[in-house]
Amino acid sequence: MRILIAEDEKFTRLRLEKTLSQWGFEVEAYSNGQAAWNRLSEADPPRLCIIDWLMPEMEGPELCRRVREKFPEEYFYLIILTARQGVDSLIEGLGAGADDYVTKPFGGRELRSRIDVGVRVIGLERMLAKKVHQLERALDDVKKLRGLLPICSYCHKIRNDEDYWEQVETYITRHADVEFSHSICPECYEKHVRPMLGPEEKEPI
Repeated sequence: MRILIAEDEKFTRLRLEKTLSQWGFEVEAYSNGQAAWNRLSEADPPRLCIIDWLMPEMEGPELCRRVREKFPEEYFYLIILTARQGVDSLIEGLGAGADDYVTKPFGGRELRSRIDVGVRVIGLERMLAKKVHQLERALDDVKKLRGLLPICSYCHKIRNDEDYWEQVETYITRHADVEFSHSICPECYEKHVRPMLGPEEKEPI
């Protein structure tokens, strides 16, 4: 997974880059909030971000607010990194749109545990988005089967969108994720099959 770092203090930024790389993450690091925002506004940005609170050009809370406003339907997991302490700063950071809050100086174990939470959340969001896409496709297939279908009164073939006549099962199979198996209903068994069986009567399977 890729992680974006927005941190103006060089030592902290390099430490984060080295630590995250050792943990197996791909890192994109920026030294100010505006540069980080420019990257997040581009195609396919990292979805997990570690953002310093105090930065030149754009501070962390403002960056969080912009991400939430611009991407209401795409989830980014945002971790605020700051030397500030206290409940008021925590509330302000979370109120700006951050998901988590890490105080400086941070410990490696604490940071890793918080990143792991972000990885799980993003994984769940992606899985949910995939399920929603599958549901939308299924609903689209259902819509294709709705409406008025011209059907022959004698052979029961359906006239398709290309103005050709085809069997009902062929039409439905092409427009929905279903397969047909053929059997005989009791009424048709009595009407068509039983008369051909001879003296020994058999029951339908």
